[in-house]
Amino acid sequence: MRGSSGRALCAAACVAGLALCRIAGEANARSAQREQSNVDVVFFNGRIHTLDAAHPLVEALSVSGGRIVETGRSSELLAHLSPGVRRIDLGGRTVIPALTDAHAHLLGYAEESAWLDLAGTASLEDIFGMISAKLPGTRGGDWILGRGWDQNDWPVARYPDKAVLDRIAPANPVYLVRVCGHAAFVNSVALGIAGITRGTADPPGGRILKDAEGEPTGILLDNAVELVSGHIPPSAPEEKRKLLVAAVHRCLAFGLVGVHEMGISAKDVSLYRELSAAGELPFRVTAYLSADDPANEPFLESGPPPGHADDLFRIVGAKFYADGSLGARSAALLKDYSDEAHNRGVLMKSPEELYDQILPWYEKGFQCAVHAIGDAAVREVLDVYARLESEHPASDRRNRIEHAQVVSAPDLRRFAALGVIPSMQFTHCTSDMPWAEARLGPKRIKGAYAWRSLISAGSRIPGGSDFPVESPNPFLGIYAAVTRQDAAGKPEGGWRPSERLTVEEAVSAFTVDAAYAARAEAVAGSLSAGLVADFLVISGDIFSMKPRGIPAVRVLATVLAGQIVYRAGDF
Repeated sequence: MRGSSGRALCAAACVAGLALCRIAGEANARSAQREQSNVDVVFFNGRIHTLDAAHPLVEALSVSGGRIVETGRSSELLAHLSPGVRRIDLGGRTVIPALTDAHAHLLGYAEESAWLDLAGTASLEDIFGMISAKLPGTRGGDWILGRGWDQNDWPVARYPDKAVLDRIAPANPVYLVRVCGHAAFVNSVALGIAGITRGTADPPGGRILKDAEGEPTGILLDNAVELVSGHIPPSAPEEKRKLLVAAVHRCLAFGLVGVHEMGISAKDVSLYRELSAAGELPFRVTAYLSADDPANEPFLESGPPPGHADDLFRIVGAKFYADGSLGARSAALLKDYSDEAHNRGVLMKSPEELYDQILPWYEKGFQCAVHAIGDAAVREVLDVYARLESEHPASDRRNRIEHAQVVSAPDLRRFAALGVIPSMQFTHCTSDMPWAEARLGPKRIKGAYAWRSLISAGSRIPGGSDFPVESPNPFLGIYAAVTRQDAAGKPEGGWRPSERLTVEEAVSAFTVDAAYAARAEAVAGSLSAGLVADFLVISGDIFSMKPRGIPAVRVLATVLAGQIVYRAGDF
């Protein structure tokens, strides 16, 4: 009797349980229907790489209010949609999270698009030909501006002399910036406007190169560049706006949905705010103020402006300089350059001076980003950050070293130990590899562009390009990170291949790691439910193709907050 009663009770309980399960299932279905009824658009029938470990590869994603609602199978996401919801068929194409350049100079790229493009010139004669072609349409006294020359690409790899510019343009000031931005080649007219003579002393953190008789040669390094650049008339405001808007649309076509804009002025802030408010910049700009600009003092007094991590324009940090560039031999090294005795580069500030400059920004809560390329500069910045943390401890600062191109072996592990982010630009490696070992020697080169070593030591590397120093195309950076080869596939097997990254690591550098570097990982980086719907539709599966094909990947569509902001003709 007790057995029969027990079975009856068990059966009743099962029936009740099934009823409850059915009710719960119906409730969940109704909830899903309500959720899907709030969806704005569903992108389906794709091969979507989310970079979300829980759901790495899906077919579809739904968007509401600019955020991802759900990812999964196309059939599941399309099942309960309201009649008015947009459906966009991806046609089996590949989707990846949209890319962010974690170190760029967007406004510089915009303005310099109107300059002579000297990138890739193979000789001084090439440059002279470009200047000569421009002169007929130029009035006497107008500035001739250009950027991109690299003496390492010339038959004789040495700095030129102003006399050759004086013969070509005797009446116009000429200002030609080296590809790295840390050296300029100018003529006598430009030197005269700046008041630079044989008696002019080197400014702090800069050098005016002079010949054996003490005459300026026309080559200015690092802070000496500003002696001339400060006299160049600024672009007209409306022209600047047009150039910036055009630059953003070029970036969207490359697959960039945002940049970390390094070193902007108070005037730049006003321009960005105006354009963002007017809806003219469908682009995410994470700004770092120039700590050298006195006009940014009001920002220092008030602290980081309020905002949200998904705002199109936000100010999060400040940019500082510790040294120059390796190509110009002004990056600060612990020992002499291997190809120039008695030269260790330019350390722009002493450790005490750098500490004093950073401290007030640090105390106000700004994220600090310091340009440091040589191993001496990297060590100085790490020492300053260590002192700041010791004397003013705070959790999870995420301070940055920009470039970190040459790191001595003892300093590799200090990045992760101090919570310092090495913000690196992969195409710098493939641009510099033909001559980098000559600068550094066979032993020191082991710590150059050491991506794998830094990751193995616990670091996360946000990827960038430093454009306009390099191309804004992030797929060139991904290719460089994966292969350590130039566009022609040389050298065979890659230059110092032990430092290569996987494709997933390289893509992550421009997505999840870039978001982490700007404290935006809670809203961006992967294609996960709740995060912003920023993604790319691309012409091939970057995760399965041979690396040689990566530079040829085309962006078919760039999506910002669920809206297509760039579309190629064949999508």
